[in-house]
Amino acid sequence: MITTTLESILFASGKPVAFSVLKKALGVSDEVLTEALSGLKEKFNTERSGIHLIELDGKWQFATNPAEAERVGALLKQEVAGELTRPSIETLTIIAYRGPITKPEIEQIRGVNCSLILRNLLMRGLVEESESVERLQPVYAISADFLRHLGLHAISDLPDYATLHGDEKISQLLRELAEKSQGI
Repeated sequence: MITTTLESILFASGKPVAFSVLKKALGVSDEVLTEALSGLKEKFNTERSGIHLIELDGKWQFATNPAEAERVGALLKQEVAGELTRPSIETLTIIAYRGPITKPEIEQIRGVNCSLILRNLLMRGLVEESESVERLQPVYAISADFLRHLGLHAISDLPDYATLHGDEKISQLLRELAEKSQGI
């Protein structure tokens, strides 16, 4: 049972998960978690498995079999080489004008889930994700590659940046989201 839940958590997570986070989420001891992780490594880290369990600095994540890196890399390269979709451009615009911004804030503005779009923008190197201690969740901001791609020297060089960055209607929408998430 615990192994199934652990496997689900690691599969669903888009980034490495710390041992301490897994331990808390599962409500188990260090020994039980270590045993479950070892079991998953035995199950997945074989030549015949396309998925492997990796550990780096006390964080765990599922990754593709290293033997398949070339094929997977080619597919991902094709995925990020195409044109940006309209939803991707909308999300990128929100990040550019309102960033750093959290995923829930982006979704509040757009009105739809943005998980796959954010993943795609991260893979393309157009946005960067960082942890915000103040907001207790990741925030997204445009990358230097984004600026280079547009030929800009600073984010403030975007058209109407000052006006849109400080737009009061959007600020009010984000304040309402923050209040709602804090239970105010």
